[in-house]
Amino acid sequence: MTIHDETATGRVLGSLELDLPAALTLRELIRLRVREEVARHNAQAASAAERVDWEPPAGAAVAAFGRNAFFVLVGDRQVEDLDAPLTLDEASRVAFVRLVPLVGG
Repeated sequence: MTIHDETATGRVLGSLELDLPAALTLRELIRLRVREEVARHNAQAASAAERVDWEPPAGAAVAAFGRNAFFVLVGDRQVEDLDAPLTLDEASRVAFVRLVPLVGG
């Protein structure tokens, strides 16, 4: 499945292919995404010192969701509950939308 990163206006900033189970929670989806990104980073790391453990950034990403730093759309529906079950198939569109704070506001 392709996970998209988008702006609040819907412009696609990037995408990531993930093998996902058909049923999972948003918390699990966030953690799987971070684990994959860290695995890709570690595969390109020039030394062992540059390698990263995936669990601390995954926890940080879940916490960022709780602070409304980003939101997640599945299809045209915003998912607000980290522990609500998601049912995904190949036709599902998943987008992570990062929110940028207004300068001075």
